[in-house]
Amino acid sequence: MEKFREILLDVWREACRHIDIAESTETIAGLLTRRMPVAQLLIRRVDEERHCVETVAAGFPAVGRHTVEARTSCSEQQIDAVVAWCREGSALLRRTGSCEGAVLEAVVPDGLDGDVMAGPLRKPDGCLGVLVLICEPGRAFEGPHEAMMAILLEPFAVALENDQRLREIASLREAAEADRRSLLTRLGRKTLDDTIIGDSSGLRSVMQRVELVARSDVPVLFVGETGTGKELMARAIHRRSARAAGPVIRVNCGAIPPELIDSHLFGHERGAFTGAVEKREGWFERANGGTLFLDEIGELPLAAQVRLLRILQDGWFERIGGHHPVNVDVRLVAATHRDLAVMVSEGTFREDLWYRIAVFPILLPPLRDRRQDIPVLARHFAGRAATRFGLPPLMPAEEDIALLLS
Repeated sequence: MEKFREILLDVWREACRHIDIAESTETIAGLLTRRMPVAQLLIRRVDEERHCVETVAAGFPAVGRHTVEARTSCSEQQIDAVVAWCREGSALLRRTGSCEGAVLEAVVPDGLDGDVMAGPLRKPDGCLGVLVLICEPGRAFEGPHEAMMAILLEPFAVALENDQRLREIASLREAAEADRRSLLTRLGRKTLDDTIIGDSSGLRSVMQRVELVARSDVPVLFVGETGTGKELMARAIHRRSARAAGPVIRVNCGAIPPELIDSHLFGHERGAFTGAVEKREGWFERANGGTLFLDEIGELPLAAQVRLLRILQDGWFERIGGHHPVNVDVRLVAATHRDLAVMVSEGTFREDLWYRIAVFPILLPPLRDRRQDIPVLARHFAGRAATRFGLPPLMPAEEDIALLLS
């Protein structure tokens, strides 16, 4: 190890310096020519699923490069032999003439003459690939060269594993981008950003109040008829708040069966009741560090209102069946189309909870009170429909707008 310390440090430095394994391989190949007669250096990845060994990086330090085989197809027996050799961390394979054995035939590309060394690149739980060194014509590798290659297998294995992870990340990113484009098409949108139509006209006063309260952490209550954009405004507050990097969770309180509200909001422990086969985090835990939007909060039964009030007062709760407090940091935004003041007087909504959630009420006007936004809304939804159905944009005519306004 002492004998090869300098070259080992240089190889580690180059392997860690470059993200692209092809760049580091080219540089390392040049470093090795100072100590051994290397004509070509190949890093080949073992693909067990596709039964092949493919070259992912190549270094050509010698003059007169020639392209090597990019992929070597293998039989099932060959790929099994390569994987077994690699996982066992077996000794280097050496070929001084023609290929001998299933492993050498698989890992060494066709058309390479002369002395060849191959070493396994492995990770703790399996096989990664192979490092192949091809000797200069008319020369041969010697004992010190084999010892040097043996200590270089680890940095090359790390470089190959990093390259494989980067490939997986790139593949996942492409899949996520494809899903995003598909979702945008189904929604009839070009971006995921919420568009607030009328923010400078019919909703100007609402947006002024949103801007005023967004940076604080006080609870907000949106009051308005169904369809006036309460969820859209809740997201606008979240994006403008200091919690914008955290999650925003929307819960429709009117869509949860009364017997399941506690479980959905606060979670439960495994075995807390029949059917609780595993621990489940509630909406408050999932929204930790972000914003929890409770839509139709007026539909909550009184028992759930008591537990919600306790969380707002103390900042903690216990899961159903749990015995330890769970602390959460959540900004609450609520919405309702009902008159909570009347519900308080009737005894169907707790007065103390009403005071807690209505710290900053915002009234959302119905469309009949902001008729000036109808032309812009009509064009907006016409554009979304065209995107969704893959049609050329067709905007409403003046007589169409006049009909909508009437």
